[in-house]
Amino acid sequence: MHCGTRRSLHSPRSQGRPDMKIGIIGAGNIGGNLTRRLTALGHDVSVANSRGPHTLTALAEETGATPVPVAEAARGAEVVVVTVPLKAVPDLPSGLFDEAADGVAVIDTGNYYPRQRDGRISAIEDDGLTESRWTERHLGHPVIKAFNGTYAQDILDRPRPVGAPDRIALPVAGDDEAAKRKVRSLIDELGFDTVDAGGLDESWRQQPDTPVYGLQAGVEAVTKALAEASRERTPDFRG
Repeated sequence: MHCGTRRSLHSPRSQGRPDMKIGIIGAGNIGGNLTRRLTALGHDVSVANSRGPHTLTALAEETGATPVPVAEAARGAEVVVVTVPLKAVPDLPSGLFDEAADGVAVIDTGNYYPRQRDGRISAIEDDGLTESRWTERHLGHPVIKAFNGTYAQDILDRPRPVGAPDRIALPVAGDDEAAKRKVRSLIDELGFDTVDAGGLDESWRQQPDTPVYGLQAGVEAVTKALAEASRERTPDFRG
């Protein structure tokens, strides 16, 4: 329903960008809608979830994505999106990226919800690790934090052409500059601006209950919101 209108708006072929092989681990709201948009843009998308490929038949039929086991989601992929609950990250298979393409960019969309879902994680609360640094250590591969404060429906409904006055900007944090460029380019292709939010240890600026979290605004407002963030977690987001 949504995909056909998006293909004409942002086609990688019309913008001279090559199609990529992309793996998506997690088929919830964010994962499902990224699958819809990225397949509509012409990318070769493999999608996986914890319940197995047989549960992804409807999404596959809708989008043309290939349902695969989690262990195979990154095979040959240039970009992998990990969009699972934080508490599920340690359960992901080891060696997940062993067969990924060289220079694979791994996007972490995760958030720490200790009271609502994840339970208390001492490395985050006591040791001061950012959510994505904690995730990165479990995955054994550098990650780029993006989409964590994005409304899933906006991925379908809010893409705009470059230069549009109502184009939303998304913060993107990470240490691997080449991977960050790849992710920012992909987000641009999806119809959104980006703001470089610094390295992964600065990614607390976009965690839940910060000014930028859920902000539907352009580059200037997102940049300002990142600068106004406080590192201290609010009580609702402490275990």
